[in-house]
Amino acid sequence: MTEANPVQKTEKNDSVAEIRARRKQECALGYRLFAAHRWGDLGDGHISARDPEKTDCFWMLRWGISYHAARVSDLVLVGPDGSLVEGEGTINIAGYYIHHPILEARPDLVSAVHVHTGWGSPFSAEARMIEPISQESCIFFEDHALWNDEEVQVQSLPAGRRIAEALAQNSAIILRNHGLLTAGVSVAEAVGRFVYMERVAELHLKVHDPKLISAEAARFAKTDLIRMGIGRQGFASLLRRHIPDPDVVN
Repeated sequence: MTEANPVQKTEKNDSVAEIRARRKQECALGYRLFAAHRWGDLGDGHISARDPEKTDCFWMLRWGISYHAARVSDLVLVGPDGSLVEGEGTINIAGYYIHHPILEARPDLVSAVHVHTGWGSPFSAEARMIEPISQESCIFFEDHALWNDEEVQVQSLPAGRRIAEALAQNSAIILRNHGLLTAGVSVAEAVGRFVYMERVAELHLKVHDPKLISAEAARFAKTDLIRMGIGRQGFASLLRRHIPDPDVVN
């Protein structure tokens, strides 16, 4: 299930232009945060930001831009048919095949996030679910899914729709033999959750005989952790550490 997000409520008082500008800035900053973690050096990932007016379209970094140099001006608006609606450059077609079906199936979501990482990718090869073995793991307790599918080279909308179907109403999914994906009601929430999920994947691969947290304790921890938007808080903390001046992407 997805939690209520205070940021989502404040958008009701903002203009479409203000909402769009915020989402695009968070999207560009998300790519830079991935670069700070040395993720995406091969261009193997994508962050989407639904447009608040053209809601069947989403913003994404155009192909060929290094994540560490991502700017708002480097984002392109991708249409529901995969066409370039606004901006200049080449669309990351793999990103379209994954993100469009998810955002189409989940109108409550603003963003989905996926990038190949050092722990998430190998963890996904084990095709298993996250267990409640740490505080961070509880964030995803009863709120993630497994896409147990062999089409690792996602190059079709039907494959993307199967991912969306497997994701259902969860906020995260493990793509078998491929990696991790998170979603959120803001770009910041989705990006922050991804970083947490990568940490959780690392823990699962390092610990071989964990003592499980009970379901009751895991639910309590999850409720407490997500009530103020755990992903947004993580995103803000990452910015303070790596990008103290968010306007650098404008």
